[in-house]
Amino acid sequence: MALISLEEAKSYLRVDTEDEDAMIAILLSSAGRLCADVARLTDEQWTAVDSDTEDAALAPVRETMRVAILYALGYLFEHREEADHHGLQLTLRSLLFGIREGVV
Repeated sequence: MALISLEEAKSYLRVDTEDEDAMIAILLSSAGRLCADVARLTDEQWTAVDSDTEDAALAPVRETMRVAILYALGYLFEHREEADHHGLQLTLRSLLFGIREGVV
């Protein structure tokens, strides 16, 4: 189970049809990887955060990552043609500051 399911992503994007499921799944995966990279999570840390195990210590990280991933997904979906990736990364750095600096 991922942090955000395809159905949850479609609901967030307000997409009702299945026409764009493949693209949304790709963008969701890209958004998750981008957020993990910006948060400076290793592959092992990202696997732990993205898993469905119940770990109370990871709850704050998961919630922050969910917000960041949904933001990145929405941005990538809406700006498919002319995305400002530098601006997106700056915003994600702000959202993920606590994780990047080990505060959370």
